Amino acid sequence: MTQHRLSNVEVGQNYLAKELDSFVSTTDVVVLSNNESQLFTDPERQYKVVDVFEGFFEHSAEDGEKYFREKKAYIVEKV
Repeated sequence: MTQHRLSNVEVGQNYLAKELDSFVSTTDVVVLSNNESQLFTDPERQYKVVDVFEGFFEHSAEDGEKYFREKKAYIVEKV
C-alpha cells in the first residue's frame, strides 16, 4: 500500500481523504469539514481546502474563559 504522507496542504488544492488523514496524523492542526464526522470514512473521496486560519478561540469548560489557540485550522469541503 502506498503511503500518502503530507507535511503541508494548500488552499485551493484537492486532496484525497487518505492524504488529509496522513496530514492530520503527522501535523498539529485542526480540520473542519462540511460532511461532519464522515471525513475519513471513504479514503478515496476528494476534498478541497477552501481556507486556513492561523488560530481560533476556544472556550474553557474549566474556568469559563475564552482563549486564542495558535493552531492552524483548515476548512475542507467535499469535491
